[in-house]
Amino acid sequence: MKLNLIAALLLFATCLMRAADAIPAATTNTVARPIEIPGVHNAFRAAEKIYSGSQPEGDEAFAAIAKLGVKTVISVDGSKPDVEAARKHGLKYVHLPYGYDGVPTHRVAELAKVASSGGGPFFVHCHHGKHRGPAAIAVMCLANEDWTTNRAVAWLREAGTSADYPGLYRAAREFRKPTPTELAAVNELLEVAKSSSLVEAMVAIDEHFDALKLSQKAGWKTPPGHADISPAHEATMLWEQFREIARTDDTTKREKDYRIKLSEAEQLAEMLRKLLREPVDKSALDVAFKQASQNCVACHKSYRNE
Repeated sequence: MKLNLIAALLLFATCLMRAADAIPAATTNTVARPIEIPGVHNAFRAAEKIYSGSQPEGDEAFAAIAKLGVKTVISVDGSKPDVEAARKHGLKYVHLPYGYDGVPTHRVAELAKVASSGGGPFFVHCHHGKHRGPAAIAVMCLANEDWTTNRAVAWLREAGTSADYPGLYRAAREFRKPTPTELAAVNELLEVAKSSSLVEAMVAIDEHFDALKLSQKAGWKTPPGHADISPAHEATMLWEQFREIARTDDTTKREKDYRIKLSEAEQLAEMLRKLLREPVDKSALDVAFKQASQNCVACHKSYRNE
C-alpha cells in the first residue's frame, strides 16, 4: 500500500470535517471540576473521593495522585497498568478494561462493588481520560453517590466524552443498579486483567468490517433490517480497535512489518471514520473502504492464525 495515498485521503477527509471529535465542554462545568495533576491529562474531580484523568505518565504522576489521598487506581484501558510504579507510592491497581461500545453488565457490577469497598479515594483512568474513564465514573457514582442519570450525562459531556460513543452515554442514561446477587458474584478484582488474544481482536474487527460492507451496499447508510448499524459508528469502533491493539505489550514485541501494517490500518480506519462524519461523494468512501479492506487482508494472511 502506498502511504502517499493514505496521506492524501486523510488530508481530504480533514478538509471536509466541520465538527470536532469531542463534544465541547460546557462554558461553566456543573459536575466536572478541572484539577491539575502532573503527568495526567484531562484531570477532574468528579466526587469527593473520585478523580478522573488520562493514563498516568511517569513517577511524578503517581506521586501526585497519591498526594491527593488516592488509595486505589482503577484502569478501564486495555493496556497493562504500571502496577510497580503505583506500588512505589502506596497505590493499589484494579484493572477492569472494556471497549467503546458501552460498559458490560459484569463490569458495572465490578465498578459498583469496588466503589463501595472502602478502598477509596479513587483515581479512574482510560488512555486519554475522555471516554471510557468518565463512563466508569458515571457508573460508580450512579451506584454509590446518589447521582441521577441527568447528572451522569452532564458529567460525561463536561469531561469531554464524544458523541461518537453512544454506548458510553447509554451506560449512564440506562443505568440499572446491580442486584445483591450480582454484587456477590464479584470475587477477585485483578491488578492486571487477562488480555484478549490477537485472534479475538481480529474477530471483533471482522464484525465491524461486515457491518460496513452492509452499509456500503446500502449507499453508506443504515442497511435495511439493521437499525442497529450506523456506518460512522462502526468505522469509529474499527478505528478504536486498531488503536487498542497498538497499545498492547503483544504489539510492542512483534516484528516491524506487523507494526507497520497495524499503523496503516489505524490511519485508514480513521480516514474512513472522518469521511463518514460528513456527506461526501460515495466513490471517495468506496476507495477508502477498499484500501482498509486490502490492508486487513494482507495482515490476516500473515498474522490471523497466530
